[in-house]
Amino acid sequence: MIILLEGYLCIINVLAFALYGIDKRRARTHHWRIPERRLLSIAWLGGALGALLGMGIFHHKTKHTVFRICIPLALVCWILGMSVLLPLL
Repeated sequence: MIILLEGYLCIINVLAFALYGIDKRRARTHHWRIPERRLLSIAWLGGALGALLGMGIFHHKTKHTVFRICIPLALVCWILGMSVLLPLL
C-alpha cells in the first residue's frame, strides 16, 4: 500500500512540475494555456511539491495571491495528512 502511495505521489508531482513549465512556455509564446483551476487542482491532488518547485524554477504564477497561498497550504495539508495516515498503514 505504501509503495502505491509513493508511486502516485511521485507521478503526480512530476506531472505538476511539468504542467507549470508547459504553461509558462505557452504564456511566453501566446499559445493555449492550462486553466488555473487545473494547476491548483493538481496541487490539491498530491502534486503540491511539484507545483511549488515549478512556481519557483519557472517563475510562474508567483505574483498570483491564490497560488502563493493555496500551493504551500496544499503541501502542508498533505504533509500533515501523511503524518497521520502512514503510522496507520
